[in-house]
Amino acid sequence: MYGFDSYVALGDSFTEGLNDELPDGSFRGWADRLAEILAAGRPGFQYANLALRGKMIDEIMDEQLPIALELKPDLVTLCAGGNDIIVPGADVDAVAERFEEGVAKLREAGIPVLIFNGPDTKVLSVMSVLRGKVAIYNTHLWAIAERHGARVVDLWAMGPLHDRRAWSDDRLHFSPEAHRRIALKSAEVLGVPVAGDWREPWPPEAVQSRWIDSRRSDLTWTKVHLLPWIRRQLRGESMGDGLSPKRPELAPFVPLDMLEVPETPRQQAS
Repeated sequence: MYGFDSYVALGDSFTEGLNDELPDGSFRGWADRLAEILAAGRPGFQYANLALRGKMIDEIMDEQLPIALELKPDLVTLCAGGNDIIVPGADVDAVAERFEEGVAKLREAGIPVLIFNGPDTKVLSVMSVLRGKVAIYNTHLWAIAERHGARVVDLWAMGPLHDRRAWSDDRLHFSPEAHRRIALKSAEVLGVPVAGDWREPWPPEAVQSRWIDSRRSDLTWTKVHLLPWIRRQLRGESMGDGLSPKRPELAPFVPLDMLEVPETPRQQAS
């Protein structure tokens, strides 16, 4: 299944590219990295990234999906629902039903779809409590993919993502190196040849973290990231409010570091 001339990415902060930051403060991310792989040797390749931080599944399905259906690209990547299921009391089954509606519409339109399941949060102190909900959602996603003929990038089973260095300090977003590996894995699932290997082990850590350092880190993370996120949820606010997608139109692919992009707030959220 190799040979895509157009690609549209749908989703939230994961697909927008947080926290794979470029020197100008914008974000690259696995989707841009995948687009670069797909564009190699294909001068007419076009790419759009409609993803935006903080988007919930209803927003993605109502705002982004119709655009993808209208554009009818050769490939759509869809990752949605993560922001929904981490909300206390969320109905994971209902989120999965909404996700399936989107996949079904894309496949009915004849568009190949690549989806992503949730990563294993076991290595993340505090965030590890979400493992059960993520696992349930992942089971739904595998079933949805099978029913509709979508392909799956299995983030849960990616060994390199089980290392703390794969995650940013906010414990919600991946590091630049993790984004690179996810792009390589995505290309592999699509059958696209790549030069790198996402399975390559991380180098040994120079200094092993101590228990007391981990507890201090938990306190800092709670103050800097968790409590502000809870406050935004209670107010019905999102870090994506007032922002626009970085690549809103299907256009010839140009790396972001070669584009002039409007400056966006450097605050980071899911």
